[in-house]
Amino acid sequence: MTNSPMKNDLVCLTLAEAKVGLHQKKFSAVELTKAYLQAMEQHRSLNAYILETPELALESAKKSDERLAKGEGRELEGIPLAIKDLFCTEGIQTTAGSHILEGFKPAYESTVSANLKNAGAVCLGKTNMDEFAMGSANITSYYGNVINPWKRADGKDLTPGGSSGGSASAVARGLAVAATGTDTGGSIRQPAAFSGIVGVKPTYGRCSRWGVVAFASSLDQAGPMTRDVRDAALMLEVMAGYDPKDSTSAPVDVPSFEMAMTQGVKGLRVGIPKEYRLEGMHEDLVALWERGTQWLKEAGAEIVDISLPHTKYSLPTYYVLAPAEASSNLARYDGVRYGLRVPGKTLDELYENTRSDGFGVEVQRRILIGTYVLSAGYYDAYYLKAQRVRKLIAQDFEVAFQKVDVILTPTTPTAAFALDEKPTDPVVMYLNDVLTVPANLAGLPAISIPAGLSKEGLPLGLQLIGPAFDENVLFRAGRVLEENASFKPILER
Repeated sequence: MTNSPMKNDLVCLTLAEAKVGLHQKKFSAVELTKAYLQAMEQHRSLNAYILETPELALESAKKSDERLAKGEGRELEGIPLAIKDLFCTEGIQTTAGSHILEGFKPAYESTVSANLKNAGAVCLGKTNMDEFAMGSANITSYYGNVINPWKRADGKDLTPGGSSGGSASAVARGLAVAATGTDTGGSIRQPAAFSGIVGVKPTYGRCSRWGVVAFASSLDQAGPMTRDVRDAALMLEVMAGYDPKDSTSAPVDVPSFEMAMTQGVKGLRVGIPKEYRLEGMHEDLVALWERGTQWLKEAGAEIVDISLPHTKYSLPTYYVLAPAEASSNLARYDGVRYGLRVPGKTLDELYENTRSDGFGVEVQRRILIGTYVLSAGYYDAYYLKAQRVRKLIAQDFEVAFQKVDVILTPTTPTAAFALDEKPTDPVVMYLNDVLTVPANLAGLPAISIPAGLSKEGLPLGLQLIGPAFDENVLFRAGRVLEENASFKPILER
């Protein structure tokens, strides 16, 4: 096509820009897809993908070009996306980052990925992730760790965060226009902050969980990972919606998030929770939080100090409830029906051999913790008590949202750490989720916006938390933060 941008320019486009370019015939869906496939090949050292699907992607792109030529383009027609390997994809290997599901090809499509496919999106492949979404650094994957495209001044490889680290790395480096992620305790927002992109955890029930490999069923929620806030709004409009196949799916309308984004924050009350001022929080994040507060104030928002008194119990509550649900969900992987099978002399030995070889260390640890807290004699002491505390955490937010419209906090207590400096103590690693877990426990929507750099030149994120099913307020405030931050992604540096 005439005046077609160079391939390396194509991978710098946002989703919104790519949509315009395709509809104006500045380039074709095939050209756009080929540009991303080339980038994926050039940057395989990041290990962002478990499985690449170039033939299927080009086939889908050709069909998109045919529809675009007829003026029949849909919402995401011809847009190359990456799908986290937790979403079941019909006929395409889905592993959840685990050896136990290696070679598993579902006979069905998850509702979220089906929504994207039906909107015309092109699937580039399945992104790497912490095994069964259990991790905060993308180092527990059977397929090896993912590398953050950002580098520290000393050149050390950094974690992209987890568990959606493959999706985060792919979007940040230009290996996909956008990607899907899942968030159980921060697994969209934390890697988004570490990788300098936007990540949205919608309200629990906003996106269907059908066909998403379960970690903790009362916490898991799918969401978009994108270059900017507008792209996140466009993605979520397609991903979201009621699904009768999912009993936790909420029968609520999906508004135009993109339209809401333009409304600004004048008159909004923004809450600043004192409990999120953690001891040991990096000084760069404290300063960024103060700048974000000032940006919203200057845009017409009212700043209100609030208290969320049970915040300090969020992490221990989460690490009782999430492993308990995981131990139940992962009981289905026994080597009998699908996935890995390691033979044994008896059925019990087959179970033991399969699960010992198929699950990694972190997954085994959480299964053991979960089984323990659900066992006789400990169920009341741990699991039921954690459920009661979860209710108190949710009530804190309910009280807060009587006074404010949205809450502003940092996304993480630090910037991304080097892979060779990862904590050896799993409890220290769990602390990465300290600022993101409360929103999951309360089932609330939250977004991470790349808003600045640390003194070491690494991306830092600000988090907005909104009332249930009010993602609109996140996009309104998020757009203001984005415009003031003028953050440049790594592709533009």
